[in-house]
Amino acid sequence: MDLGIEGKIALITGGDSGIGWHTAQRLLAEGAVVVISDRDEQKLAEAAQRLDAPEGRLHAFPADITSQEDLRRLHEQVRESAGSIDILVQSAGITGAQGYFHEIDDAGWTDTLGVDLLGPVRLIREFLPDLREGGWGRLVLLASEDAVQPYDDELPYCAAKAGILALAKGLSRTYAREGLLVNAVSPAFIRTPMTDAMMRRRSEQLGVSFDEAIESFLDEQRPHMELKRRGTPEEVAPVIAFLCSNLASFVNGSNYRVDSGSVATL
Repeated sequence: MDLGIEGKIALITGGDSGIGWHTAQRLLAEGAVVVISDRDEQKLAEAAQRLDAPEGRLHAFPADITSQEDLRRLHEQVRESAGSIDILVQSAGITGAQGYFHEIDDAGWTDTLGVDLLGPVRLIREFLPDLREGGWGRLVLLASEDAVQPYDDELPYCAAKAGILALAKGLSRTYAREGLLVNAVSPAFIRTPMTDAMMRRRSEQLGVSFDEAIESFLDEQRPHMELKRRGTPEEVAPVIAFLCSNLASFVNGSNYRVDSGSVATL
């Protein structure tokens, strides 16, 4: 299927692994020029090598989305190496502070919101002029099932992701008439380094194997995931790629859930 994005320039944060990396792979296959970014320079270089893209079609620059200085430098590097971006996929994020509400202090809230909500705000502010200037743009923000179905042991993350949905909807109302379409994607329990770390902690806490930790988590914490397994990044990336494409020309302000039914409401 031709997504109509050949030659478009896409920036993907959180691009060294998981959903971001597989999205980069998808967009490269559709002929886009892709820039991946993440905090760890070595992991980013390894991720770029695994993508094995044609010369000139892939660039990789480290940046921390919580640092406006890093983002300004990233913007300069992207413009010099690839040009003005047409597509922005914000996939960078952390689980953040976990525990019940009374167990999380101000630092836990500040750190989590700083990465998962203010980070995307800073990123969008930096690259918005690029997305507005061509009369055609796509912005896709990674939210989560937690945004509409919060869990009691990770409320900072839930609040941040609810903010992402509000941000996406608000931006979609402001810029659509300029040709910039803004949407969100909300995965649930996808096989990524972030959920791997969660399951390793659960395995240690319960004294069970990694696979048993996943099985009990699905039974006890995510009973509405009807497929009874973790999702894969390969199952999320095509949805993001669609929203980045010409085929999504009438999709704006939407939230696409990729969650195996996890959200127990319409």
